[in-house]
Amino acid sequence: MLKHFIVASLFFVTFCDAQVGGSRVFSFLNTSTNARQSALGGKVLTLVDDVDQPVWNPAMINLDLDRKLSINYTSYLADISVGSISYAHRFSRYSQTFHSNISYINYGTLIQADVEGNETGTFGASDIALSLGYAYKIPNTSIFIGANFKLIHSSIANFSSFGVAGDIGATYYNDQKPYIFSVVLRNIGTQITSFNGEKEKLPFEIAVGASYLLENVPLRWYATVDNLQQWNISVANPSNQTSDLDGNVTEEDISFIDNLFRHFIIGAELFPKRAINLRVGYNFRRGKELQLQNVRTFGGISFGFGLRMNKVKLNYSYARFHTASNVSTFGISIDLNRGKTYRYKTKY
Repeated sequence: MLKHFIVASLFFVTFCDAQVGGSRVFSFLNTSTNARQSALGGKVLTLVDDVDQPVWNPAMINLDLDRKLSINYTSYLADISVGSISYAHRFSRYSQTFHSNISYINYGTLIQADVEGNETGTFGASDIALSLGYAYKIPNTSIFIGANFKLIHSSIANFSSFGVAGDIGATYYNDQKPYIFSVVLRNIGTQITSFNGEKEKLPFEIAVGASYLLENVPLRWYATVDNLQQWNISVANPSNQTSDLDGNVTEEDISFIDNLFRHFIIGAELFPKRAINLRVGYNFRRGKELQLQNVRTFGGISFGFGLRMNKVKLNYSYARFHTASNVSTFGISIDLNRGKTYRYKTKY
């Protein structure tokens, strides 16, 4: 069965873009499962009013998330399904808010074959992570710190792996200021049981994020710089390799500036506090690694919208990966509180 594990692992490498070459176990932890996140390019760290945000930055857990529920579903590439459920709850007026999340990926049915390529059946594979988070405001400051604790399980055919991880985040937020800054260390942990007896590293990641609300325009900008723990995250795109008349192949030469921009994700949200808002984002790394030579594919671009109706908000995102593949994410958020109040107000 080891060969089946290897085949499935190679499949995961093509799916996960969160770590260079998909070289870490549980790489799905760095895959966005939220419609609003996906529309803004992914990995946004400064969404104050989103109950899904603490998955990426636990420092954003606040009192206004109390009794808010969010469900998201993505029909991903190659019949892969991705989903998540987030919920926040404040147990008493004397406590802070706790946040919980379940994220899963089902890779569907995969073909099982022997070393000669003869099909011998099928097998399944899936990932799931459960997290619990808590945040605290440092007295007399505008700094919030938070942490997530995560239990992780992955299975491939008859193989399985279990791990634990944590996230640590810090955010500067003042509702009288138009800007927010965050820094997050994600997936600090270990693999407790491995697939084949050899433990692998988790997809540890350091990221910083910021957002800015324009003064006279109902528009908020978002920017994230990810993978700060590793400078070179570039992977040569086979579509950009060249060959001469003798058949010698030259791989893509990735420059300093090219690699620099692959750390960046940008997004913008129009009317962020209105009943209807529009979103757009661009993931530089995804755009470069999935582009085709001499063909404009618009890979890396994403957009979407949010529609709030009383206590229910519908979210949708469309992410362009490649000419042959696009990803749609659907989300619904519900405020279970009887009365709706906003402690974090902005002009728009």
